Amino acid sequence: MTLPELKIGNLTAKYPIIQGGMGIGISLHRLAGTVAAQGGIGILSTAQIGFQEENFKRASVRTNLKAIKTQLDKAREIANGGILGFNVMVASFRYEDVVKATVAAGADVIISGAGLPMNLPELVGNAKTKIAPIVSSVKAAKIILRNWAKKYDRTADFVVIEGPKAGGHLGFKADQVEDAMQTMDDEVIKIIDHIKTYEEKFQTTIPVVFAGGVWDRGDIDHYLALGCAGVQMATRFIGTAECDAPDDFKDRFLKATKDDIHLTTSPVGLPGRAIDNTFTKTISAGVDAYKAQEAPKTPIIPLDPCLNCLQNKLCDRKTIPYCISQALLNSVEHRTEMGLIFSGTNGYRINEITTVKAVFDDLTA
Repeated sequence: MTLPELKIGNLTAKYPIIQGGMGIGISLHRLAGTVAAQGGIGILSTAQIGFQEENFKRASVRTNLKAIKTQLDKAREIANGGILGFNVMVASFRYEDVVKATVAAGADVIISGAGLPMNLPELVGNAKTKIAPIVSSVKAAKIILRNWAKKYDRTADFVVIEGPKAGGHLGFKADQVEDAMQTMDDEVIKIIDHIKTYEEKFQTTIPVVFAGGVWDRGDIDHYLALGCAGVQMATRFIGTAECDAPDDFKDRFLKATKDDIHLTTSPVGLPGRAIDNTFTKTISAGVDAYKAQEAPKTPIIPLDPCLNCLQNKLCDRKTIPYCISQALLNSVEHRTEMGLIFSGTNGYRINEITTVKAVFDDLTA
């Protein structure tokens, strides 16, 4: 069977494949631009997107906002007219400003999760940028779409469902992940069925895209058969030459086994899936002890100057066991043993560094 196109409003991708946003610094202009050129949708992560810029440590917010356009423009040079956009976390510090910067830069799409993007339509306004919330349950889909319809008289241009096999932060509590592994297909069907209500209400088509553990053509065909219009893949693209991550980061995936990939504790209160190393073992052994300390607390991982990555209500420097930005930066600044290396469940299947074109050739054959 030939893979269908993915149509989002007036945008058409040759293949129903979105490359998931990966931060910090894993999916920037090279990866996103190359994916778009191959007929998929390339997504840049806004998480500390300016970390390579000279003024980043002194003025992280201003540098990140400026880097959004710089990175998108570079991606456009590679994309050959393909579709490009951003993943913007609701939990981001100055989320509203970040969204507005991506719109001003000319993003084709915005995918927003790590919280409920309740005011995303207001931030985008009448711009051409297409918007999608990330949901992991029909409950979340109901809350977001009902709010958008009631408050803004509009609906999503597409919806991304993130399952429990994804890398990075998950939309499930730690004790829910195993059960969700068994029931996710049923949840996908429920979400698709609920979205039909809004398709009828707004007389439009709302494509549903599944993310989390998608690796090969069999996975794509499976989710298309469930009723999805496409898939989002992130981890598999780490094993490409065009991925913006450094070689020593990719090498961690080449050496990883299935048993090396586990859920770990994040300071933002959500479980995250990552590759085991000294860092994950340290925080796994130390978080409970950290919480039991009397104030003032000594962080498990010493904090550098605050890089303003999360909203203040989500990150209190006096109570968090480690800085997640610093942990992720370690991973892409050649300190991988003490870095947080997010991975989907299939990260161990990366056994060579290939190219984006080769991945698309395999997926679309």
